[in-house]
Amino acid sequence: MLFKLSLRNAQRQSRDYLVYFITLVMSSALMYSFNSLVFSEEVLFLAANIASLPAVIIFASIVVIFIIGWLVSYTTRFMLLRRSRELGTYLLIGLENKQTARLFFLENLTVGIFALIAGILSGCFLFQAMRAVILTLFGTPYTLALSLSIRAVLLTVIYYALIYLFAQFKNRKRIHSMKIYDLIYYEKYNEDIVIQTDKRRRRIFTVSIVLGAAGTLLLLTGNPLFGLIGACCIIAFLYGFFLSFASGVPAFFEKRPARKYQGQTLLIFRTLTAKLATIGTLMATISLLLTAVIISEGCGQCIHALFLERAKQDCCFDLFISSRGKARDHTFPDYVGENIPIKSSWLYRIYLNDNAQVLDYISERTEYYQCFEKDTLIKFSDYAALRKMMGYPAVTLPQNACLIHCIPFLSDILQDYDEPITVGDTALTPDGVYTELLSQTWDSGNGHQYILVVPDEVLTDCPSSHEIYAAMTSEPVSEAQFQALSEILPDTANAVSLRAKSIEEAGAASGIVLFVFPLYYLALILTMTAAAILTIQQLAETDRYRRQFSLLGKLGMRRAEMIKVLRGQFVLYYAMPALPPVLIGTSFIYYMGNMAEPGTLAGASSPLMIVLGTLALFFFIYAIYIVLAYTSLKRNVLPERT
Repeated sequence: MLFKLSLRNAQRQSRDYLVYFITLVMSSALMYSFNSLVFSEEVLFLAANIASLPAVIIFASIVVIFIIGWLVSYTTRFMLLRRSRELGTYLLIGLENKQTARLFFLENLTVGIFALIAGILSGCFLFQAMRAVILTLFGTPYTLALSLSIRAVLLTVIYYALIYLFAQFKNRKRIHSMKIYDLIYYEKYNEDIVIQTDKRRRRIFTVSIVLGAAGTLLLLTGNPLFGLIGACCIIAFLYGFFLSFASGVPAFFEKRPARKYQGQTLLIFRTLTAKLATIGTLMATISLLLTAVIISEGCGQCIHALFLERAKQDCCFDLFISSRGKARDHTFPDYVGENIPIKSSWLYRIYLNDNAQVLDYISERTEYYQCFEKDTLIKFSDYAALRKMMGYPAVTLPQNACLIHCIPFLSDILQDYDEPITVGDTALTPDGVYTELLSQTWDSGNGHQYILVVPDEVLTDCPSSHEIYAAMTSEPVSEAQFQALSEILPDTANAVSLRAKSIEEAGAASGIVLFVFPLYYLALILTMTAAAILTIQQLAETDRYRRQFSLLGKLGMRRAEMIKVLRGQFVLYYAMPALPPVLIGTSFIYYMGNMAEPGTLAGASSPLMIVLGTLALFFFIYAIYIVLAYTSLKRNVLPERT
């Protein structure tokens, strides 16, 4: 009988708390998919140069255990709170405390087991999606190969058991110690009032706003100490704001009575303040989680864009060898010709001008990290050969003219440069600016972010900075070829720089897997946890909302007005914990994006686009929970159309 009752309650519980069940499924799916990455020999072979990958993923999983553990512990306690009258009734009809505790434990365990099974099955497909992304990053063909990793399943079950059993035993112990009276009236429990008087709450409300603004500004300084102080200020702001909101808003409307009675404002804000008066600490905690979500997502997008852009800009040639001084007496062309299939190659030199006209012009107009004291120069014949090698359109150089090749970041500045450029005794007129990729991001490349293309004959007296061997190959340079080439190059400090496009791309892929995946993983779990708790809290008010709207209908409110009220309450309820994180997180992300070397993050990877992408991803997941809650409440609490 006890088992049948547990099974019936489990079915009802999964229906009443569908959002919680779905969140558990998604969380276990994420845990299984990441555990599968740890045990995937294919992935570990591709990321062989990042031996710390398993440790990073396991560390992220441990953090997730605590997050999901908090979700499960909070939700099961909330279920106990909502169903305490029912459980107290069981005691009244003769069940013992231990039987009631076992009943509650079994029904929650049943829901958890079904969620775990569904999550592992879903995780198989999610792992395939992650595997496809990783293989694509490393340039390896992907083929669908569904499989179930026993070791990943066991690790996921262990994680899940630690999370779920701890929460259930905690509630079981609580039921064991409660009397009938305590259980029946347990649903009346509310959060303790931390700030006792309205006057004090209003002061704290004002102070918290100041702390929030100050904390955000301190985070943007980039100073570690100020950043730590700023983080503490933001935490104080969030808790102070939500704990004092129930008094701060009425004080605002007392001074503005016209707004108070405008439309449905009074009804909407009265419902919201009543809700926040009982869950202020919870809302502050959720807001803190959402702040971490936005920062994690933003940092992940920044790092992802940074790795990809650096790899693309650092070496656009399949093979690139730069040498200085005596290191120019090289023997590597023999090895390259015998071991690497070359389609085309070019050996040339980069020169230094005797002045810094363009360098000074750039430095005066933008933030520029200087690598050379003078302007760098390249012969037009060498430049034309490089363009042909890369498949770029051919260009011409008029007499007594020069061209400028730069990264896109400097294009607008250099388009306006119209002063003659002196090279030796020759004055050259700027004739055009080109921005294709040309390996210009470091001091051994084709100039640092820009280079002047000049006629060959004007460089007879200019000193050489370094010599470059650039090549395009029939096949990507392998790790073994790159390593062998490194060993035969002259062992002179800072004299030789060896780069290969395939190696740069592999390094970027490794960095993305090592840093970006765990950040997105944590952000997804945090978003689901915060949104699930908010939604469960909202859906738990179904009966109260139904009574409220039934009374409003009897008082003459039309259904269309009720829909407006419900929407207004929903917008404010979900916006309240999300708005502070959006303001704080986006400011931090934008500042972080601008900390990169100028020109690295530009175009689709600019800080502004990263902020917009972060907000889009965040609100996409957040909106799913909002729509689920709104659709359910609208269907269950509003009167039928007449």
